[in-house]
Amino acid sequence: MDFNARFIKKKWETLTSETFWDQVIDATFEITVILIASWLAVRLGKKFIKKAFLIRMRSPLNHSERRQRTISRLLQSVISYVVYFSAIIAILSSLNIKVAGLLAGAGIVGLAIGFGAQSLVKDVITGFFIIFEDQFGVGDYIKINAAEGTVVEIGLRTTKIKGSTGEQFIIPNGSIGEVINYSINNSKIFIDLQMTIDADFEKAEMLIKQYLKSLQENHKELVAVPTFLGVQNVKGKEVTIRIAAETLPQQQYGVARTIRRDVTKLFEEHNIPMA
Repeated sequence: MDFNARFIKKKWETLTSETFWDQVIDATFEITVILIASWLAVRLGKKFIKKAFLIRMRSPLNHSERRQRTISRLLQSVISYVVYFSAIIAILSSLNIKVAGLLAGAGIVGLAIGFGAQSLVKDVITGFFIIFEDQFGVGDYIKINAAEGTVVEIGLRTTKIKGSTGEQFIIPNGSIGEVINYSINNSKIFIDLQMTIDADFEKAEMLIKQYLKSLQENHKELVAVPTFLGVQNVKGKEVTIRIAAETLPQQQYGVARTIRRDVTKLFEEHNIPMA
């Protein structure tokens, strides 16, 4: 009997042996238990982290809700990596694969490709410092290079931003340079309105100032009473007047629309012509 025939016979005897199928059944059961346990661990872990940070965000002593949301998302991501990596190791062990040997080999391979993984290391280190220094957090409206929108997730390797029209930007943390964060400080805006040069300016100024005094009561997003700055420009038969307002972060556009609408209606009611 030649070598090929002996080899086939030996494999057939192995496949048809009772011991082999007992091992297959045992390994299948172990792998199933490991997968279910891992799924439950990740699900319960994420739920626990989410609930714990939700309690912290509701606490009157909490002064950085955005930071809490960011760290919560990061911990949920980390727990997934740790549990699933542990599950892979456990599955390999259940298949009688020597994990120690694989890890030693992986160390040698990792050393060989270390220079090629510099960008990955840079992403992770940069992600750590973004979170540690609280440069921006989940829910912030920021601009990074050409990407502008709301931060939906900060991971150790990438940052995800949702644009104003629904697009999602996925940016490696290592490539993040200059960041513009619009959500940290109060927002300021200037509202310009055009009147005809023969309009009653004193009457218009009085009406606007009375209106601005009552505006903050109905708009909690206003930090202070808006200011009437007066005439900013005269061009031909048009006079430009300006109103300045300070609001909570990213609330200035809605306030500006309200002021333009109300002042226009106010001028119409008092027969003050607008250009």
